[in-house]
Amino acid sequence: MPRKSSGARELRRVSNALKELAGAFQGLGSVLAAAASSNGASPAETRQRTKPRLTLAWRRALKLQGAYMGTMRGLKPRQRAHVKKLRAAKGVRAAIAAARRMAG
Repeated sequence: MPRKSSGARELRRVSNALKELAGAFQGLGSVLAAAASSNGASPAETRQRTKPRLTLAWRRALKLQGAYMGTMRGLKPRQRAHVKKLRAAKGVRAAIAAARRMAG
């Protein structure tokens, strides 16, 4: 009987190791699926939420908030306090304008 080369033996060992690894992943998948189903959540609770539709007013408010936060970022603490007071008194647009004047 001819002897098998060491290359064929190594190839068989790698193949067996990959089969064992695939079996371990299959077992892990079933364990994770069982854990997900046993946590008490109903299928309706595990469904992904749909992305909320932004109205034009909501989008404008987000844009203003971003502008306010962006201008506040470059200010010193004393300037920030002044802009926050101005925002409470006169609104976001006035606060943004003041913050831009202070920064530039």
